[in-house]
Amino acid sequence: MKKIISILLVLQLCCFLLAPSLALEATLPNAQLGREVAASAAALSAMADTSMKVEISAKASILMEASSGQVLMAQNEKEKLYPASVTKIMSMLLVCEAIESGQISLTDRVAASENACSMGGSQIWLEPGEEMSVDELLKATAVYSANDACTLLGEYVAGSEEAFVERMNARAKELGMNDTHFVNCTGLDDTTDEHLTTAYDIALMARELIKHPIIKEYSTIWMDSLRGGETQLVNTNKLVRSYKGITGLKTGTTDKAGCCVCATAERDGLSLIAVVMGSENSNLRFEGAKTLLDWGFSNYECFTPTVDRTDWQPVRVIGGTKEKLLPDVPEMQPVLLTRGEKEKITCRVTPDAEVSAPVEKGQRVGTVEFLLGDDVLCEYPLLCQEEIPKISFWGFLRKIINSDEEK
Repeated sequence: MKKIISILLVLQLCCFLLAPSLALEATLPNAQLGREVAASAAALSAMADTSMKVEISAKASILMEASSGQVLMAQNEKEKLYPASVTKIMSMLLVCEAIESGQISLTDRVAASENACSMGGSQIWLEPGEEMSVDELLKATAVYSANDACTLLGEYVAGSEEAFVERMNARAKELGMNDTHFVNCTGLDDTTDEHLTTAYDIALMARELIKHPIIKEYSTIWMDSLRGGETQLVNTNKLVRSYKGITGLKTGTTDKAGCCVCATAERDGLSLIAVVMGSENSNLRFEGAKTLLDWGFSNYECFTPTVDRTDWQPVRVIGGTKEKLLPDVPEMQPVLLTRGEKEKITCRVTPDAEVSAPVEKGQRVGTVEFLLGDDVLCEYPLLCQEEIPKISFWGFLRKIINSDEEK
Protein backbone atom coordinates (compact mmCIF):
# COMPACT_ATOMS: atom_id res chain seq x y z
CA MET A 1 0.00 0.00 0.00
CA LYS A 2 2.81 2.34 0.92
CA LYS A 3 4.46 1.76 -2.47
CA ILE A 4 1.16 2.49 -4.31
CA ILE A 5 0.79 5.78 -2.47
CA SER A 6 4.38 6.64 -3.38
CA ILE A 7 3.65 5.99 -7.06
CA LEU A 8 0.60 8.27 -6.98
CA LEU A 9 2.65 11.00 -5.35
CA VAL A 10 5.34 10.55 -7.98
CA LEU A 11 2.81 11.09 -10.77
CA GLN A 12 1.81 14.38 -9.26
CA LEU A 13 5.42 15.41 -8.68
CA CYS A 14 6.34 14.61 -12.26
CA CYS A 15 3.71 16.97 -13.56
CA PHE A 16 4.95 19.63 -11.19
CA LEU A 17 8.70 19.19 -11.72
CA LEU A 18 9.03 18.32 -15.38
CA ALA A 19 6.76 21.02 -16.73
CA PRO A 20 8.87 23.91 -15.39
CA SER A 21 11.99 22.28 -16.77
CA LEU A 22 10.46 22.40 -20.26
CA ALA A 23 9.82 26.09 -19.90
CA LEU A 24 13.32 26.70 -18.60
CA GLU A 25 14.88 24.72 -21.44
CA ALA A 26 13.58 27.15 -24.01
CA THR A 27 15.37 30.04 -22.36
CA LEU A 28 18.79 28.35 -22.03
CA PRO A 29 21.58 30.27 -23.78
CA ASN A 30 23.66 28.60 -26.46
CA ALA A 31 27.06 27.19 -25.46
CA GLN A 32 29.69 29.87 -25.26
CA LEU A 33 33.11 28.32 -25.76
CA GLY A 34 35.05 31.43 -26.75
CA ARG A 35 37.09 33.44 -24.30
CA GLU A 36 35.32 36.59 -23.08
CA VAL A 37 37.64 39.45 -22.31
CA ALA A 38 36.76 42.91 -21.09
CA ALA A 39 39.65 45.21 -20.34
CA SER A 40 39.15 47.19 -17.16
CA ALA A 41 38.65 50.94 -17.29
CA ALA A 42 41.94 51.36 -15.44
CA ALA A 43 43.80 49.14 -17.89
CA LEU A 44 42.25 50.88 -20.90
CA SER A 45 43.13 54.33 -19.63
CA ALA A 46 46.67 53.21 -18.90
CA MET A 47 47.10 51.86 -22.41
CA ALA A 48 45.22 54.53 -24.36
CA ASP A 49 48.24 56.84 -24.59
CA THR A 50 50.44 55.41 -27.34
CA SER A 51 52.61 58.51 -27.73
CA MET A 52 56.36 58.04 -27.59
CA LYS A 53 57.85 57.84 -24.09
CA VAL A 54 61.38 57.46 -25.41
CA GLU A 55 63.35 59.16 -28.15
CA ILE A 56 63.98 57.12 -31.30
CA SER A 57 66.04 58.33 -34.24
CA ALA A 58 63.92 57.02 -37.11
CA LYS A 59 61.18 58.01 -39.55
CA ALA A 60 58.70 55.66 -37.86
CA SER A 61 58.62 53.20 -34.98
CA ILE A 62 56.24 51.11 -32.93
CA LEU A 63 56.23 48.87 -29.86
CA MET A 64 53.54 46.16 -29.79
CA GLU A 65 52.70 43.44 -27.28
CA ALA A 66 52.54 40.23 -29.30
CA SER A 67 49.79 38.14 -27.65
CA SER A 68 47.16 40.90 -27.70
CA GLY A 69 48.40 43.14 -30.50
CA GLN A 70 48.19 46.08 -28.08
CA VAL A 71 50.22 49.07 -29.28
CA LEU A 72 52.24 50.41 -26.35
CA MET A 73 53.80 53.37 -28.13
CA ALA A 74 54.31 54.55 -31.69
CA GLN A 75 55.38 57.39 -33.93
CA ASN A 76 54.33 57.77 -37.58
CA GLU A 77 53.30 54.11 -37.45
CA LYS A 78 50.85 54.48 -40.36
CA GLU A 79 53.25 56.33 -42.69
CA LYS A 80 54.00 54.38 -45.87
CA LEU A 81 57.71 53.73 -46.17
CA TYR A 82 60.13 51.39 -47.93
CA PRO A 83 60.72 48.31 -45.75
CA ALA A 84 63.79 46.90 -47.54
CA SER A 85 64.49 43.29 -46.45
CA VAL A 86 62.08 43.49 -43.53
CA THR A 87 59.75 42.44 -46.36
CA LYS A 88 61.11 38.93 -45.88
CA ILE A 89 59.00 38.56 -42.72
CA MET A 90 56.02 38.00 -45.01
CA SER A 91 58.04 35.72 -47.28
CA MET A 92 59.12 33.60 -44.31
CA LEU A 93 55.57 33.54 -42.96
CA LEU A 94 54.27 31.98 -46.18
CA VAL A 95 57.14 29.49 -46.23
CA CYS A 96 56.50 28.49 -42.59
CA GLU A 97 52.79 28.07 -43.32
CA ALA A 98 53.61 25.90 -46.33
CA ILE A 99 55.90 23.74 -44.19
CA GLU A 100 53.39 23.34 -41.36
CA SER A 101 50.54 22.54 -43.77
CA GLY A 102 52.63 19.79 -45.38
CA GLN A 103 52.81 21.51 -48.76
CA ILE A 104 56.61 21.47 -48.62
CA SER A 105 59.20 19.89 -46.32
CA LEU A 106 62.44 21.14 -44.79
CA THR A 107 64.25 18.25 -46.44
CA ASP A 108 62.99 19.03 -49.96
CA ARG A 109 65.79 19.77 -52.41
CA VAL A 110 65.27 22.79 -54.66
CA ALA A 111 67.23 23.56 -57.83
CA ALA A 112 68.18 27.21 -58.26
CA SER A 113 66.51 29.06 -61.13
CA GLU A 114 68.10 31.68 -63.38
CA ASN A 115 65.73 34.25 -61.89
CA ALA A 116 66.68 33.50 -58.29
CA CYS A 117 70.38 33.57 -59.13
CA SER A 118 70.03 37.00 -60.75
CA MET A 119 69.02 38.74 -57.52
CA GLY A 120 71.37 41.46 -56.30
CA GLY A 121 72.09 42.69 -52.80
CA SER A 122 72.71 40.21 -50.00
CA GLN A 123 73.01 36.69 -51.39
CA ILE A 124 74.65 33.31 -50.99
CA TRP A 125 75.67 33.27 -54.69
CA LEU A 126 73.48 30.44 -55.88
CA GLU A 127 74.43 28.96 -59.25
CA PRO A 128 71.72 27.97 -61.77
CA GLY A 129 70.80 24.34 -61.17
CA GLU A 130 72.52 24.21 -57.76
CA GLU A 131 70.42 22.32 -55.23
CA MET A 132 69.81 23.30 -51.64
CA SER A 133 67.29 22.07 -49.10
CA VAL A 134 64.39 24.18 -47.91
CA ASP A 135 66.09 24.12 -44.50
CA GLU A 136 69.27 25.67 -45.93
CA LEU A 137 67.38 28.24 -47.97
CA LEU A 138 65.27 29.32 -45.01
CA LYS A 139 68.39 29.61 -42.87
CA ALA A 140 70.07 31.78 -45.51
CA THR A 141 66.98 33.98 -45.70
CA ALA A 142 66.45 34.41 -41.97
CA VAL A 143 70.09 34.75 -40.92
CA TYR A 144 71.86 36.38 -43.85
CA SER A 145 68.87 37.97 -45.63
CA ALA A 146 69.87 36.25 -48.86
CA ASN A 147 67.76 37.57 -51.74
CA ASP A 148 68.53 34.63 -54.03
CA ALA A 149 67.54 32.09 -51.37
CA CYS A 150 64.33 33.98 -50.54
CA THR A 151 63.32 34.22 -54.20
CA LEU A 152 63.96 30.52 -54.76
CA LEU A 153 61.78 29.65 -51.76
CA GLY A 154 59.00 31.83 -53.14
CA GLU A 155 59.21 30.14 -56.52
CA TYR A 156 59.12 26.72 -54.89
CA VAL A 157 56.06 27.52 -52.78
CA ALA A 158 53.97 29.27 -55.43
CA GLY A 159 55.44 28.23 -58.79
CA SER A 160 56.85 31.64 -59.65
CA GLU A 161 58.00 34.79 -57.91
CA GLU A 162 55.01 36.69 -59.32
CA ALA A 163 52.53 34.15 -57.96
CA PHE A 164 54.30 34.23 -54.59
CA VAL A 165 54.03 38.03 -54.42
CA GLU A 166 50.31 37.74 -55.13
CA ARG A 167 50.03 35.44 -52.14
CA MET A 168 52.03 37.90 -50.04
CA ASN A 169 49.61 40.72 -50.83
CA ALA A 170 46.59 38.49 -50.25
CA ARG A 171 47.96 37.39 -46.87
CA ALA A 172 48.66 41.01 -45.98
CA LYS A 173 44.98 41.84 -46.53
CA GLU A 174 43.94 38.90 -44.35
CA LEU A 175 46.13 40.24 -41.53
CA GLY A 176 44.68 43.75 -41.79
CA MET A 177 47.83 45.25 -43.31
CA ASN A 178 45.82 47.93 -45.08
CA ASP A 179 48.73 50.20 -45.99
CA THR A 180 50.98 47.55 -47.53
CA HIS A 181 51.79 46.69 -51.13
CA PHE A 182 54.53 44.23 -52.06
CA VAL A 183 56.17 44.26 -55.49
CA ASN A 184 58.68 41.48 -54.78
CA CYS A 185 59.51 38.99 -52.04
CA THR A 186 62.90 40.47 -51.10
CA GLY A 187 62.38 44.18 -50.47
CA LEU A 188 64.75 45.32 -53.22
CA ASP A 189 63.46 48.73 -54.23
CA ASP A 190 65.94 50.14 -56.75
CA THR A 191 63.48 49.67 -59.64
CA THR A 192 60.18 50.46 -57.90
CA ASP A 193 58.51 53.22 -55.93
CA GLU A 194 55.47 51.10 -55.01
CA HIS A 195 56.94 48.56 -52.59
CA LEU A 196 55.64 50.16 -49.40
CA THR A 197 54.40 49.31 -45.92
CA THR A 198 54.18 50.84 -42.45
CA ALA A 199 55.68 50.19 -39.04
CA TYR A 200 52.25 49.11 -37.82
CA ASP A 201 51.77 46.64 -40.67
CA ILE A 202 55.24 45.19 -40.12
CA ALA A 203 54.35 44.58 -36.47
CA LEU A 204 51.19 42.77 -37.59
CA MET A 205 53.01 40.36 -39.89
CA ALA A 206 55.78 39.84 -37.33
CA ARG A 207 53.14 38.98 -34.74
CA GLU A 208 51.79 36.32 -37.09
CA LEU A 209 55.20 34.91 -37.97
CA ILE A 210 56.35 34.38 -34.38
CA LYS A 211 53.25 32.26 -33.77
CA HIS A 212 55.18 29.60 -35.70
CA PRO A 213 57.84 28.15 -33.37
CA ILE A 214 59.91 26.93 -36.31
CA ILE A 215 61.03 30.43 -37.27
CA LYS A 216 62.83 30.96 -33.96
CA GLU A 217 65.09 28.03 -34.80
CA TYR A 218 66.49 30.23 -37.57
CA SER A 219 65.98 33.82 -36.41
CA THR A 220 68.00 33.24 -33.22
CA ILE A 221 71.08 31.85 -35.01
CA TRP A 222 74.08 34.14 -34.65
CA MET A 223 76.57 32.31 -36.88
CA ASP A 224 76.28 29.25 -39.14
CA SER A 225 77.43 28.03 -42.52
CA LEU A 226 76.34 26.37 -45.76
CA ARG A 227 78.05 24.20 -48.38
CA GLY A 228 79.94 22.20 -45.80
CA GLY A 229 81.38 25.28 -44.13
CA GLU A 230 82.40 27.06 -47.33
CA THR A 231 79.72 29.78 -47.05
CA GLN A 232 79.67 31.59 -43.73
CA LEU A 233 76.44 33.11 -42.39
CA VAL A 234 76.40 35.88 -39.79
CA ASN A 235 73.06 37.22 -38.60
CA THR A 236 72.32 40.72 -39.86
CA ASN A 237 70.42 41.33 -36.60
CA LYS A 238 73.16 42.26 -34.14
CA LEU A 239 70.72 42.10 -31.22
CA VAL A 240 70.74 38.30 -31.55
CA ARG A 241 74.21 38.30 -30.05
CA SER A 242 73.61 40.74 -27.21
CA TYR A 243 69.97 41.30 -26.20
CA LYS A 244 68.44 39.17 -23.43
CA GLY A 245 65.37 37.25 -24.61
CA ILE A 246 65.76 38.14 -28.29
CA THR A 247 63.83 35.87 -30.66
CA GLY A 248 64.48 37.64 -33.99
CA LEU A 249 63.41 38.87 -36.36
CA LYS A 250 64.57 40.78 -39.49
CA THR A 251 66.67 43.70 -40.65
CA GLY A 252 66.58 45.68 -43.88
CA THR A 253 68.73 48.33 -45.53
CA THR A 254 68.51 50.15 -48.87
CA ASP A 255 69.25 53.71 -49.96
CA LYS A 256 65.52 54.46 -50.14
CA ALA A 257 64.52 52.72 -46.92
CA GLY A 258 67.46 53.66 -44.75
CA CYS A 259 68.22 51.24 -41.92
CA CYS A 260 65.26 49.24 -40.61
CA VAL A 261 64.73 46.46 -38.10
CA CYS A 262 61.89 44.45 -36.63
CA ALA A 263 63.12 43.03 -33.31
CA THR A 264 61.17 40.52 -31.23
CA ALA A 265 61.97 39.46 -27.68
CA GLU A 266 60.37 37.54 -24.82
CA ARG A 267 60.91 37.67 -21.05
CA ASP A 268 58.82 36.02 -18.33
CA GLY A 269 55.96 35.33 -20.72
CA LEU A 270 55.84 38.88 -22.09
CA SER A 271 56.48 38.98 -25.85
CA LEU A 272 57.25 42.32 -27.51
CA ILE A 273 57.67 43.50 -31.10
CA ALA A 274 59.74 46.63 -31.84
CA VAL A 275 59.85 48.10 -35.34
CA VAL A 276 62.22 50.88 -36.38
CA MET A 277 62.11 52.27 -39.93
CA GLY A 278 64.31 54.79 -41.70
CA SER A 279 67.20 55.29 -39.28
CA GLU A 280 70.25 57.02 -40.72
CA ASN A 281 72.64 54.22 -39.80
CA SER A 282 72.66 50.65 -38.52
CA ASN A 283 73.64 51.52 -34.95
CA LEU A 284 70.70 53.90 -34.60
CA ARG A 285 68.17 51.26 -35.67
CA PHE A 286 69.49 48.70 -33.19
CA GLU A 287 69.72 51.27 -30.41
CA GLY A 288 66.17 52.35 -31.18
CA ALA A 289 64.83 48.79 -31.07
CA LYS A 290 66.70 48.10 -27.85
CA THR A 291 65.30 51.27 -26.27
CA LEU A 292 61.74 50.31 -27.22
CA LEU A 293 62.10 46.78 -25.88
CA ASP A 294 63.77 47.94 -22.66
CA TRP A 295 60.93 50.36 -21.99
CA GLY A 296 58.31 47.68 -22.63
CA PHE A 297 59.88 45.12 -20.32
CA SER A 298 60.38 47.76 -17.61
CA ASN A 299 56.79 48.97 -17.66
CA TYR A 300 54.65 45.91 -18.46
CA GLU A 301 54.19 42.31 -17.42
CA CYS A 302 51.93 39.41 -18.36
CA PHE A 303 49.38 37.83 -16.06
CA THR A 304 48.09 34.37 -16.92
CA PRO A 305 44.78 33.76 -15.10
CA THR A 306 44.51 30.60 -13.00
CA VAL A 307 41.71 29.36 -10.75
CA ASP A 308 41.54 27.25 -7.60
CA ARG A 309 38.81 24.67 -8.19
CA THR A 310 38.89 23.16 -4.68
CA ASP A 311 36.22 25.50 -3.29
CA TRP A 312 33.90 25.51 -6.29
CA GLN A 313 30.24 24.82 -5.58
CA PRO A 314 28.41 22.37 -7.87
CA VAL A 315 25.51 23.55 -10.01
CA ARG A 316 22.13 21.91 -9.35
CA VAL A 317 20.61 20.18 -12.39
CA ILE A 318 16.81 20.11 -12.58
CA GLY A 319 15.22 17.15 -14.34
CA GLY A 320 18.50 15.56 -15.42
CA THR A 321 20.09 12.14 -15.19
CA LYS A 322 22.51 13.76 -12.76
CA GLU A 323 21.44 16.02 -9.93
CA LYS A 324 24.48 18.32 -10.03
CA LEU A 325 27.54 19.14 -12.10
CA LEU A 326 30.97 20.61 -11.38
CA PRO A 327 31.89 23.23 -14.02
CA ASP A 328 35.22 23.90 -15.70
CA VAL A 329 36.78 26.86 -17.55
CA PRO A 330 38.27 27.12 -21.06
CA GLU A 331 41.99 27.68 -21.57
CA MET A 332 42.94 31.09 -20.23
CA GLN A 333 45.16 33.51 -22.11
CA PRO A 334 47.78 35.97 -20.78
CA VAL A 335 46.65 39.51 -20.03
CA LEU A 336 48.89 42.56 -20.39
CA LEU A 337 49.31 44.59 -17.20
CA THR A 338 51.22 47.62 -16.07
CA ARG A 339 54.10 46.30 -13.98
CA GLY A 340 53.14 45.96 -10.31
CA GLU A 341 49.40 45.39 -10.88
CA LYS A 342 49.55 41.60 -10.77
CA GLU A 343 49.45 41.55 -6.96
CA LYS A 344 46.18 43.53 -6.97
CA ILE A 345 44.19 40.99 -8.97
CA THR A 346 41.38 39.00 -7.33
CA CYS A 347 39.21 36.19 -8.68
CA ARG A 348 35.41 35.94 -8.39
CA VAL A 349 33.62 32.70 -9.32
CA THR A 350 29.83 32.86 -9.82
CA PRO A 351 28.24 29.52 -10.76
CA ASP A 352 24.57 29.41 -11.71
CA ALA A 353 22.37 28.24 -8.83
CA GLU A 354 20.65 25.70 -11.08
CA VAL A 355 20.24 24.69 -14.70
CA SER A 356 17.53 22.66 -16.41
CA ALA A 357 18.28 19.48 -18.34
CA PRO A 358 19.18 18.67 -21.00
CA VAL A 359 22.59 20.30 -20.50
CA GLU A 360 25.02 20.34 -23.43
CA LYS A 361 28.73 19.70 -23.05
CA GLY A 362 30.35 23.12 -23.09
CA GLN A 363 27.17 24.94 -22.08
CA ARG A 364 27.69 28.05 -19.99
CA VAL A 365 26.72 27.54 -16.36
CA GLY A 366 28.29 30.54 -14.69
CA THR A 367 31.10 33.07 -14.83
CA VAL A 368 34.62 33.50 -13.48
CA GLU A 369 35.93 37.06 -13.34
CA PHE A 370 39.37 38.48 -12.62
CA LEU A 371 39.23 41.94 -11.10
CA LEU A 372 41.79 44.68 -10.88
CA GLY A 373 40.43 46.69 -7.99
CA ASP A 374 36.72 47.11 -8.72
CA ASP A 375 37.09 46.71 -12.51
CA VAL A 376 36.72 43.47 -14.44
CA LEU A 377 40.05 42.72 -16.11
CA CYS A 378 38.90 39.60 -17.94
CA GLU A 379 35.96 37.23 -17.85
CA TYR A 380 35.49 33.58 -18.78
CA PRO A 381 32.42 31.34 -18.87
CA LEU A 382 32.07 28.38 -16.52
CA LEU A 383 31.31 25.39 -18.74
CA CYS A 384 29.60 22.04 -18.25
CA GLN A 385 32.16 19.27 -18.76
CA GLU A 386 29.74 16.63 -20.04
CA GLU A 387 26.34 16.16 -21.64
CA ILE A 388 23.56 15.61 -19.12
CA PRO A 389 20.34 14.33 -20.76
CA LYS A 390 16.88 15.02 -19.42
CA ILE A 391 15.70 12.20 -17.17
CA SER A 392 12.87 10.07 -18.56
CA PHE A 393 9.59 9.64 -16.75
CA TRP A 394 10.42 6.04 -15.85
CA GLY A 395 13.92 6.99 -14.79
CA PHE A 396 12.50 9.66 -12.53
CA LEU A 397 9.98 7.16 -11.17
CA ARG A 398 12.69 4.61 -10.39
CA LYS A 399 14.77 7.26 -8.63
CA ILE A 400 11.84 8.20 -6.34
CA ILE A 401 10.95 4.58 -5.58
CA ASN A 402 14.60 3.66 -4.85
CA SER A 403 14.92 6.71 -2.65
CA ASP A 404 11.74 5.73 -0.80
CA GLU A 405 12.97 2.19 -0.28
CA GLU A 406 16.32 3.34 1.04
CA LYS A 407 14.50 5.28 3.71
